[in-house]
Order: sequence, then structure tokens, then C-alpha cells
Amino acid sequence: MGEVLEIALRCLVVLAAFLVLPLLIGQIEHKTMAHMQSRVGPMYAGGFHGWAQLIADGVKFVQKEDVTPRAADRTVFALAPAVALVPYLVVLFVIPLGPSMVGADLDLGLFFALAVMSIGVLGSLMGGWASANKYSLIGGLRVASQLMSYELPMVLSAVSVAMMAGTLSLVGIAEAWQWSWLLWQLPALVVFVTAGLAELQRPPFDMPIADAELVLGPYTEYGGMRFAMFLLAEYAGILVLAALTTTLFLGGWRGPSSEELGWLWALTKTMVVAFFVVWFRVAWPRMREDQLNALAWKALVPVALGQLALTTVVVLA
Repeated sequence: MGEVLEIALRCLVVLAAFLVLPLLIGQIEHKTMAHMQSRVGPMYAGGFHGWAQLIADGVKFVQKEDVTPRAADRTVFALAPAVALVPYLVVLFVIPLGPSMVGADLDLGLFFALAVMSIGVLGSLMGGWASANKYSLIGGLRVASQLMSYELPMVLSAVSVAMMAGTLSLVGIAEAWQWSWLLWQLPALVVFVTAGLAELQRPPFDMPIADAELVLGPYTEYGGMRFAMFLLAEYAGILVLAALTTTLFLGGWRGPSSEELGWLWALTKTMVVAFFVVWFRVAWPRMREDQLNALAWKALVPVALGQLALTTVVVLA
């Protein structure tokens, strides 16, 4: 009975984090972009510093009409937002905030997280295919292209860290982390974050939803709460990417007073990485489709393979 209560409590904590932290990242994006691009609108809703902007957006989505195109595949069209959103909830169960603050410490936690993250991308592909819209279809095909191009360097960079730690458990990787890894694994860190941004279709890798070309790509025909679910999935993906980066490359909960405040250090590092994800959107222009795929195969894959070879030498030495 005690084990069941403990599992239920962990599930509630993860669910609460899933509901709160992505919304917090959305608020951070609103405010960061407002300051960096002098957008005055998000600074007024609710009075002080526009604190109610996110609430206003939520009310707007609830009021919007949810329309399904006549020629659409209704079942796939309806399931796509959930397929895009739910995998990130599952991944949060294996990402630790501390040695004992984790939903499930799996022996293959790293590969589990990477595999489930890739499922979330299929939601965008399903939405593009089922919408019966040529712009949505082109966006969905671009999603598939990015997934195939950037999954390999992302996995290779993560494997490099797992080799240094000697385990695939995310808790074990965080416990084995050392400050010297910041030097040895810096190329892997850059590759991992870059590939993660591409899988999330975040700028400058947002060619599947390039509004000047494809209206809104796979999401063109979506409205109301279904479109809001795609947005929430994007923010949840940022949370998962930032949390995995923190666990693999930044020591997770490691820091001053890590025994008492380890969860606070993990959350702080995660939010700092999330801020840089938002900053990339503001600072970098969108890439062309050919440039996007060339970056993966001509730059990131060779760097990831070189990092893997270097890690092999370091581990053997």
C-alpha cells in the first residue's frame, strides 16, 4: 500500500510540474521577446509587467471555434495534438531533480527519453498529413526530414556522455558528472542542444512552420484548444530538452548544498537553458531548408562522431 501511495505521489508531482513549468516557460518567452524586440503589447495585460498575458492567451484559445476540414482524416486530425503533447509528459517521469526525486530511475533512462521524445514529433507529421491542406502536407514532410536529419547527431552526442559515465541511467549520469566534463563534452553539448532545437522546430530551425511560405505548416487547419495543445507541446518540449541538457551536461542537481537544495539547482539550470532557447528565437534568422539539412549532415554528424572518438580515447586512457 505504501509503494502505491509513493508512486501516486510521484505521478502527481510530475503532473503538477508538467502543468506549471511549460506555462512558466511560455511566460518567459513572452517577456523575453517583448524586451528584446520592443513588443509593448505583452507588457500591459493585467497591469504590472503584463502578468496576465498568458491567462489572456488561454481565454482566447478557449473562445475560438474548433473546426475540422471536410476532407480531413478526422481520427488522425483529432489525435495529432495529443500525440504531440503526451510523450513529453512520459519523458518527465525519468528526468531526475535529485538522487531520489525521480518518477522512475530506469537502467536505460537515456535511450528511453530520446526514443519517447522522437514520438512527439510524429504529432506534427500526423497533423500535416491529415489536414487535407497542401501547406500542411509540405510542413509535415519537412518535419519528417528534420527528424531523420537531426535524430542521429542528438543520439550520438548523448551516447558520448553515457560513455563517460559508464551508465545509461539518468540518475547515474548525473551522479558520475564531473566539472572536467564541461571541457571534454562541450562539442557534444552544442550538438545536443542544436539538434534538440531542430527536433522541436524552434527558430532558427522552424522551416516546417515558416509562416511566410506555409501559413503555419502542419498547424494551419487547427484552431481553439487543439492549436493550444500544439503550443503547450512546444513549451513542454523546451522543458524536456532543457532538463535533459542539465542532467547530461551540467551536473543535474549538483551544486552548493546539493543535498538539501539539489532540486532547486536542477530547476535553476533548466530555466537558464530554457532562456537561451528563447534567446535563439529572437537572435537568429530562419534557415533555408537546404541549409538546415546540410548543417546536420555536414557539420553536426561529423562533430558528434569526432566527440565520440575523443570520449573513447579519454575513457580508455
